[in-house]
Amino acid sequence: MEAHEALIRFIEEAYLSSKKTLLVITGKGTRPDGAIGVLRSAVPRWLNEPPMRQWVRAFDHAAPADGGEGALYVLLRRRK
Repeated sequence: MEAHEALIRFIEEAYLSSKKTLLVITGKGTRPDGAIGVLRSAVPRWLNEPPMRQWVRAFDHAAPADGGEGALYVLLRRRK
């Protein structure tokens, strides 16, 4: 839960600072047995849940130079 709370604080602070785009690093987290790491699978789910959904407009995997599938671009909504 510590990572979840840290992500909420990070997204909220960025939103309140009128940031537009964030890079969230989850790590590829690929295990030898082929399983996907906890953060890599949990972060997209968290971004779709309250309270983050009110700040997040969209997100997608980053370009390979920015971390590829081990990172996400997060687009924030405009602050009203």
